[in-house]
Amino acid sequence: MPARARIVAAVLAALTLPTAAGAAPRTLEPSLDRALRVPHVSAAASAAFAIDLASGQAVYSRNASLSLLPASNEKLAVTYAALTALGPSFRIETDVLGAGQQVDTTWQGDLVLKGYGDPTLTSWDMTVLARQVRAAGIVRVTGRVLADESWFDARRTAPGWKASFYIEESPPLSALIVDRGRVGRWTSHDPALAAGQLFRAALLHAGVQVAGGAAHGVADDTATPLAAVDSPPLSAIVHWMDRVSDNFEAEMLLKQLGAIQAERGTTAAGLGVVTGLLAQAGVPMDGVRMVDGSGLSLLDRFTANALVSLLTVMWNDPGVRPELLASLPVAGRSGTLVHRMRGTAAAGVVLAKTGTTSNASALSGFVGDRYVFSILQNGWPIWSSWARRAQDQFAAVLAAAQ
Repeated sequence: MPARARIVAAVLAALTLPTAAGAAPRTLEPSLDRALRVPHVSAAASAAFAIDLASGQAVYSRNASLSLLPASNEKLAVTYAALTALGPSFRIETDVLGAGQQVDTTWQGDLVLKGYGDPTLTSWDMTVLARQVRAAGIVRVTGRVLADESWFDARRTAPGWKASFYIEESPPLSALIVDRGRVGRWTSHDPALAAGQLFRAALLHAGVQVAGGAAHGVADDTATPLAAVDSPPLSAIVHWMDRVSDNFEAEMLLKQLGAIQAERGTTAAGLGVVTGLLAQAGVPMDGVRMVDGSGLSLLDRFTANALVSLLTVMWNDPGVRPELLASLPVAGRSGTLVHRMRGTAAAGVVLAKTGTTSNASALSGFVGDRYVFSILQNGWPIWSSWARRAQDQFAAVLAAAQ
């Protein structure tokens, strides 16, 4: 049996083992029970699961197979899929293509700014592209600047989002978006057109006159490459996404997976890639339903045992583990855990992904190199402060026992 399959099998077997299977579980179970017992958080709508990384033995299990809203713990699945399918060194390109021909210093035709889904694209990148066009000897364009966002579909949000999540929790999703769609004090609802306008302004500043304005368009296969910029490596994007729980980057990476692996830049296509990779890795998919990449959707469901299984697979993958550990917030030190678990045994020891919406609170990750755990709590609404207290107490008990 392959090593990965043995690991996942151990996790699944642990779900059926009595907690009296060893001394550590008997000792820890009452303390972990007390840690989770807080006011205003329903035990019936909560789940917790923890195992020993070395043995795969269950340390604690409560409702481990219960299907619950995962909030941003959903991003762990996108992290795994992106690192596995695309690789840590993968970069996302943005191109300038010429539709027409160059005659002396004049481009006769249009310039097309084509995006391939870079969530980190900035105004400075527009300047770099414009300077490359000028360095190619072009000082005049007879046509327009066309903004091509056809790498992804035109859907700006994901299924199951509350209306307030659009703009408030994530800018519009587009294969061509600069500065996360910010234009002055506002977020544009047409990020591709806004990007085209920014690029046109950058061309003028670089000494390239453009006769026409900016408009939507699609480059054809005969267009001439004139300039290109690359995103930071995927590893850097994932580190930021998980550390600060960036919803926009998670959704953009999901569509990227669909575009590259399934030739359709849609949320649904990306989810097909993600769930296929999870199933292939042996992650138990009963009770799991993913409809977006960020965990914002009210339709998402995960189980604590699926998250523990996924984290265990990632821990035992030498190509994934370093990137995962670099991306996870550290208790009392960084990211969304910077102010949590300070002054406890968990500080500096627990690395975990947080998750918070008005209906869900979650924490899943590692306690040193000893334990892997997941806690999911739901409510309508969830009392987040009490939920986080239970999570922190649970992690601190495990940290003190490692």
